[in-house]
Amino acid sequence: MDQDRISGGRRRAMLGAVAMAATMACGLAAQAGPAAAQSASPSVTSSAAGHAGAAPAADYPSRPIKFLVPFPPGSGTDTSARYFGKKISEMTGQPVVIENRAGGNGFIAVQQVLSAPPDGYTIFIGSNSTLSTNAALFKKLPYDPVGDFAPISALVKGPALLIVPPDSPYKTLAEFIDAARKAPGKLNYGAGSAGYQLMGELFAERTGVRMQHVPYKGASDAVTAVAAGNVDFSPVDISAAIELARNGKLRALAVASDARSPQLPDVPTAVEAGAPGYTAYTWVAAMAPAQTPAPVLARLTELFVAIVQQPETREFYARQGQEVAPPGPDYLRTFQRDEIALWKRIAEIAKVPLQ
Repeated sequence: MDQDRISGGRRRAMLGAVAMAATMACGLAAQAGPAAAQSASPSVTSSAAGHAGAAPAADYPSRPIKFLVPFPPGSGTDTSARYFGKKISEMTGQPVVIENRAGGNGFIAVQQVLSAPPDGYTIFIGSNSTLSTNAALFKKLPYDPVGDFAPISALVKGPALLIVPPDSPYKTLAEFIDAARKAPGKLNYGAGSAGYQLMGELFAERTGVRMQHVPYKGASDAVTAVAAGNVDFSPVDISAAIELARNGKLRALAVASDARSPQLPDVPTAVEAGAPGYTAYTWVAAMAPAQTPAPVLARLTELFVAIVQQPETREFYARQGQEVAPPGPDYLRTFQRDEIALWKRIAEIAKVPLQ
């Protein structure tokens, strides 16, 4: 990874300072009422290869495990944390605490994980934003998404759905691309976060078009804007738009995955529809602090991989238009490095302002 290295002590100090400021902001919001404080309240849900060949720890876990989630309850990452937490609790007989530490670009949750003892009892359930796109969007990230974490397993991948308003003149992705090429900069795209902006810029790079970026505060806001006809186009998480697409509230031109979604079988892949090489995913993964003992990591990997491979898990995510990710730490580490390199390149090409 070509990101500047920060020493462990300095990195933790930076994270602490950023997280403290973000926590103070969350505290002020919490004074406004219980709903604002909800995201900080904990709740409880009742192939080990890849870690130096270590045998799984026989006595792990012997007490409750905590999952730290950098997003509020109800988010996609939170949904995965609760699903896997319940399963691990059933498999081990130990409770799994789901603690939501939203805000601060994920820094609050990261700081708490990296400040905890690296003993396997504090696990980070992160996403593509905290584990890859942040590295492309900040001048100096106060943690190393690769070096500070030991990979356990990727959990789920959700492709972007490329959508337009229901009354859009563009019936196919090829028609949209053709119109965008004929009038550079005239058409626009909505993005619910900087990560989705990078997906939009990747689409522009793959198809040779130029569009105006319209930022929104969240993914749901971008979906709403498309449905209302306020923007021309948007790449969105498939789980956020699949029902609207089915009900004709917006038009899905393509899915940015390697294969068609079984939930939207008539919607072509972006490659089929005229965007060469365009795939884009949101994803969720489990990570532990880098110094976690190998036998504990092996046991965690064993648990998470077993759950990923269950037919019930595949069915759970398929209903949302998502797919389980290839399990295990080796795939996760390679995939994460590739994602970081891709988004850094796209941010540089598109001249996305760094935070």
